[in-house]
Amino acid sequence: MTTSPSQSESLTEFKDSFAYGSRTDLNFKFLKSLPDQEAAEFFRLLLLKLGAVLDDGDFGRVIDHVLEWQARGYAEAKQFAYDDGPFTVLAKPLTAARMALISSSGHFVAGDDPRPLGIADMTQEMAVAKIMEIIKAPPTLSAIPFDTPPQRLRVRHGGYDIRGAQADHNVVLPIDGLRQLRAEGKIGALTDVAYAFMGVCSQIRLLKQSGPQWVALLQEKEVEALLLVPV
Repeated sequence: MTTSPSQSESLTEFKDSFAYGSRTDLNFKFLKSLPDQEAAEFFRLLLLKLGAVLDDGDFGRVIDHVLEWQARGYAEAKQFAYDDGPFTVLAKPLTAARMALISSSGHFVAGDDPRPLGIADMTQEMAVAKIMEIIKAPPTLSAIPFDTPPQRLRVRHGGYDIRGAQADHNVVLPIDGLRQLRAEGKIGALTDVAYAFMGVCSQIRLLKQSGPQWVALLQEKEVEALLLVPV
């Protein structure tokens, strides 16, 4: 939606436009989850902190403010809330366990594109634009060898701003950190590959179909501990 100088726009329309609307910005899509009064308070405080930055140049307070309100906004969105969850005690120390990694970051290796919606070479912009189709599609699990050079890693995800993941894949796909822990003997062993998928997908299919299939895959690989990285 766009507005002309002669048109008015409500606060609700304004804040909601950051979530796959006319002002799409995945860093600020949390605003849609906030009541109008809280969204207004977010912007009031943001402007106060920006004014302080003009005085002392300390932009950190703005970053902290946005992160704090992101957490608050997503806490309001309780689509998938559970009273409890399964917990299994490790049968052996982590130093003796075989570990795997699954991230919902949307990473894959160059030349092995999972082709969401059957589209080859889908751009990040297209993934954002087609989000309503992607969230109805089943997830595709990509295998990523732990020794993959960073320049061969690709990331695409319609649900979050991928710039941080592009700058350092380890923030959402910590393969380097796990390799370091393995070298230090803090992890017994790693699987030969890590796994990633685009977390914006059909949650029912993930729960009922893909999840059990992935569990069977990990069991075949004799995985004893699994690090899940939700993004």
